[in-house]
Amino acid sequence: MADPEQHSPDSPDARPGPAGAASLLSYLDASPSPFHAVAEAAARLEAEGFTAVDETRPWPVGGRHHLVRGGSLVAWALDDPSHLAGGFQIVGAHTDSPNLRIKPHPDTGRAGYRQLGVEVYGGALHNSWLDRDLGLSGRVGLVRDGVAATELLLVDRPLLRIPQLAIHLDRGVNESGLVLNAQQHLVPVWGLGPVTDGAFVELLAQELGTDPASIVSWDLMVHDLTPAALLGRDRELLSSGRLDNLLSCWAGVTALTGASAAPDRPGVPVLCLFDHEEVGSESATGAAGALLPTVLERTALAAGADREGFLRALASSRCVSADGAHATHPNYAERHDPNHTIAMNAGPVLKLNANERYATDAVSSAWFQQAADRAGVPTQRFVVRSDLPCGSTIGPVTAARLGISTVDVGVAQLSMHSARELCGSHDPDLFVRALTAFLT
Repeated sequence: MADPEQHSPDSPDARPGPAGAASLLSYLDASPSPFHAVAEAAARLEAEGFTAVDETRPWPVGGRHHLVRGGSLVAWALDDPSHLAGGFQIVGAHTDSPNLRIKPHPDTGRAGYRQLGVEVYGGALHNSWLDRDLGLSGRVGLVRDGVAATELLLVDRPLLRIPQLAIHLDRGVNESGLVLNAQQHLVPVWGLGPVTDGAFVELLAQELGTDPASIVSWDLMVHDLTPAALLGRDRELLSSGRLDNLLSCWAGVTALTGASAAPDRPGVPVLCLFDHEEVGSESATGAAGALLPTVLERTALAAGADREGFLRALASSRCVSADGAHATHPNYAERHDPNHTIAMNAGPVLKLNANERYATDAVSSAWFQQAADRAGVPTQRFVVRSDLPCGSTIGPVTAARLGISTVDVGVAQLSMHSARELCGSHDPDLFVRALTAFLT
């Protein structure tokens, strides 16, 4: 697929890349934590006419709305109650990515360095966090005048670094491989001098403009400061942190805003962006929780349906579990099934697993393929090698929780779970086209 504009090969930096690249890059850069990812998604939805819902208040009767709970978001468009007969057409993704998270008592250090204690979140590639300039993001819990609240925090400047051991002190590292102990070797440096209890809280207070005594807790993580970027001679690649799975979040937001404008859509388009997929989804804001079922039922009841009507709508519902897929690695082709080569910029990847690690089956493959065909989008099929274990997604969880037909599909990428991941620059737009066709 060619660039939408062709420029002289003598000025490659002038090539703008695919149509949606700028929007995706800005979303990735604005979303260093799940909480920032949903805030940015909400802002984009509100710019398209979606309004925020307070789940403690009576539910709105129809319309375009979104609900934010922590690092999760659910959005939907119900302009006509008759659309319930077509069921809920759901795109689900997740906002969290493997990373390093700040411990409750983080102030530590050794040998004259000030450091911060971190805990590994999810299945992170530990070595990918070495020798990077790191910022800090997430949310902080406060109590002011007896009132509990949270505030977003973003320190988007070089604050932390995990220095790798020099090769002179580990001569066999290139032959034997790098082995990192998560407790000992992943402790970021952030200064020099004696360890001072409370230094981290002082930093937070300065950043938030508050009294240190008001800070009682946090959900904070580090992020790589390198901006998302198009890469390669012809800008055929896209490099960023958190492609798994913010790329799918962006695609879902973009597809929902496009689909909500279609007056003759057959059902109710829904977007759900869940937190905590990387650690099993078992939380109040995860796919295994009650958030999505509750939103769907309240939406149906507010539109005039009874319990029977809601269950009938569920029976007609479908879900796309949108999550990253493994592209075939050119340096490790033997780690992939030889009959299922996955290429970048060749369209969305349907992911299948006989042991139900993915929810895709013959039925859901067919209806997603139908949507892709309508959009003129090619598709691919992925299975893991039979002698390797398979990862999973929110797909099986959602299928089991709601009892609806579900397909697992996503954009092919390399370096999954690294601090910096890589995908084809044209695939995100292809994915948006397929998701929009599914929602309409």
